[in-house]
Amino acid sequence: MSLNTAHANNGVLIYSGECILLYCDNVVMEFSGQDRPEFKGDKAGRLYLTTHRMIFNSSTTKDPLQSFSFPFCTMKDVELEQPMFGANYIKGKVRAQPNGGWVGEVKFKLHFKHGGAIEYGQAMLQAASITKRNHQYSDEPPAYQPPSGPWHNAPPPAYSTPNGGYYGWVPPPPNAFPNAPPANSVFMTDMPPPYPGIYPGNANNGYAPSSNDAKAAEAAASGTAYYDPNTHYAYVPPAYSNDAPPSYEESKDKKFK
Repeated sequence: MSLNTAHANNGVLIYSGECILLYCDNVVMEFSGQDRPEFKGDKAGRLYLTTHRMIFNSSTTKDPLQSFSFPFCTMKDVELEQPMFGANYIKGKVRAQPNGGWVGEVKFKLHFKHGGAIEYGQAMLQAASITKRNHQYSDEPPAYQPPSGPWHNAPPPAYSTPNGGYYGWVPPPPNAFPNAPPANSVFMTDMPPPYPGIYPGNANNGYAPSSNDAKAAEAAASGTAYYDPNTHYAYVPPAYSNDAPPSYEESKDKKFK
């Protein structure tokens, strides 16, 4: 996880090959377990779920925390909470990446002022589960690598779900999160992500999707295997059910670790 590295020009900054799955405004993040000023007080802002991580961007330009990046491989003990009295929320822990601007671990709670905590939480757990299934990585987060080179406006595919979704899984429909990121607020670097995501690839050196992976995703959506005799690249779709996510009562003991 890195601190104040995922924002640009009052918008979000993503890596080449990274796509936004969900966008939600009017959320509040709170942290505990760290004494740094960036983690003090409630943080109001926007939330992005991407193919590689969760990103929080502050809506207050004077806040010392302008952006916070949560790669899937740095999060643990993530749970959806449904208190009897009070609004639903998401809680968990995130570990710092080496060279990420801070050290140690911090706890977080994420509140959705206009609802959507359960839908967002289930989508985040599903994306993290696919990432974990497609990659083998150690318990320690990989070293953070800051974006290199210039950044530019991201093309529309960076924030739209491909046909067939991701290996048969399609994020929540637009009625759950109807708003798209504002115009001219999504920026992209030419550097691939320095940590694993939904797509298969090199978990240590970053990854940008290739034509092979596009064919693999298409094969997964159709339930058939893919093999390229020219490159000897093969993909067998993982066992996966596109049924509705389990209820909270069924899943509360199956937190993401």
